[in-house]
Amino acid sequence: MKKSIKKITALIFAVLMIVSCLTACSGNSKNENESTTPETAKPAKFGIVLQTGANGAFVDMKDGIIEKMKEAGYTDATYDYKDAQGDPAALTTIINSMDDGTYDAIFTVGTACTQTLVNLGSQTPCFFCAVSAPVEAKVITDMKAPDKNATGTSNAIPVSDIIEMGYKITPDVKKWGFIYATSQINAVNTVNDAQDYLKSKNIAFDSVTVETSADVKSAAETLISNGCDVIFVPNDAIVQDGVKALAQICSEEKIPTYASSATTVNSGCLATLAIDDKGIGAKTAEKCIEYMNGKAISEIPSEVVGIDYCTFNGGVAATLGIETPTENTIGYQIQVVNK
Repeated sequence: MKKSIKKITALIFAVLMIVSCLTACSGNSKNENESTTPETAKPAKFGIVLQTGANGAFVDMKDGIIEKMKEAGYTDATYDYKDAQGDPAALTTIINSMDDGTYDAIFTVGTACTQTLVNLGSQTPCFFCAVSAPVEAKVITDMKAPDKNATGTSNAIPVSDIIEMGYKITPDVKKWGFIYATSQINAVNTVNDAQDYLKSKNIAFDSVTVETSADVKSAAETLISNGCDVIFVPNDAIVQDGVKALAQICSEEKIPTYASSATTVNSGCLATLAIDDKGIGAKTAEKCIEYMNGKAISEIPSEVVGIDYCTFNGGVAATLGIETPTENTIGYQIQVVNK
């Protein structure tokens, strides 16, 4: 009888040991999986607002923002993307609808979007992208110490560098022409800077303002008839919408055109010194990532993004009879499009 009890006890002990081992193995397996599995995607809700998707540069910036945020782990985040399509009333409606406290952050691409959100005094942080003159636009008081619950990136246009590059490519230019919309503060600041630089060099210039993209073609014709032998297109969403018509007129009249963005060169202008549009979007996203990781907006300085390369339209150059410059000639890496 005692032997039987001992056998039963031993059997129970053996079963318990097996169960214990299996449980331990199961637990170890789970821990190993947890240690090698990537961090769970971070939940969040972000708004992204564009003044107009017709500006291809803005769309590339938006894509750069989303790609960078996903790289940082926000793969399952909600990205609420809205395009005001150039309509100020629609822009106001979009911004007001996003100011409801449900967003972790709002990205604004361009000056008008940023001004609309900042002027609301929103509690939701604003991360602006490609605002040429943030202080002048009053979306921030100090680039190094953000004070309006907003920070981001500036694509301040290096107009003097673009003009000097223009003389290296087309040295016989005598009179510059400018087309811009007074409603576009980025464009106004860029043109003012360009004209101040030309004045300092005693170089002649003329300008025509437009209200809609439909006015761009006639504005170009006016500048050409006024003796302008080169036209500069600033970072202007309205002019960008009509730039293909401008480019066609200028090609027919053999007038070189310089621009503020690579997108405008792709649309038919000759050249620019450009930032990488997806790249500036990514740099904007990096600031939001700092905030999401616990940093205060006031501790995340705004940043002026510098020149990445020269974008040069080979097809337009061929039409105008202009040779493609070398890196040694202009001092920048050259990205040739429309060869």
